Amino acid sequence: MILYGSSFSPFVRKVMVYAAERGMELPTQNIGLGSDNEAFRRASPLGKIPAFSDGDFSIADSSAILTYLENKYPDGAMTPASPEDRARMVWFEEFCDTVMAPIVFKCFFHRVVAPLFQKQPGDEALAIEGETQDLPKVLDYLESVVPDAGGFLVGDRLSIADIAVASPFVNYDHAPCAVDKSAYPRTYAWVESMHARPSYAGIIAGERRTLAKLRG
Repeated sequence: MILYGSSFSPFVRKVMVYAAERGMELPTQNIGLGSDNEAFRRASPLGKIPAFSDGDFSIADSSAILTYLENKYPDGAMTPASPEDRARMVWFEEFCDTVMAPIVFKCFFHRVVAPLFQKQPGDEALAIEGETQDLPKVLDYLESVVPDAGGFLVGDRLSIADIAVASPFVNYDHAPCAVDKSAYPRTYAWVESMHARPSYAGIIAGERRTLAKLRG
């Protein structure tokens, strides 16, 4: 098996953390958006990350990748058993994809990817819009639903929902997004407990080292 992408993508990071939590060996080939790497493009015809290959099978999109891994390796799967909890897990994944991820683009892309990786100016107006108009709505909602630190979004154990929702917060911090964390104590206590897990901590530390070098 091989995963194509960069951990700086919240979706690639989501798959990497999932694999770590499952104890899966999943080598990652560092690939950027739009790469012309042949194996990557076979797995991701649209050039989006993450992409994944396992022998003759290949697929793109983090949710599709995790669906494959959950079904191929069902022992220890991270999808809840009950229909209600499965539906809630899908909801949180969709919330991440459609509501949280666009804020990553506005803040992280324009403050980190564009200036540090692409060596071109970002759009600070979009970044400010993301952190002042979009992010508070996300935090208001999460503050009403997240469990106590160390708890889980769905059911009584870690699931894909937790991994998905915690991932964009890494990018918000990298940007960094100006947030009064004291206004969202439950959310940030939960996020910190997730990011302290070994599956997350090593990835975050590596990303921080890379950004520190780029920022000089």
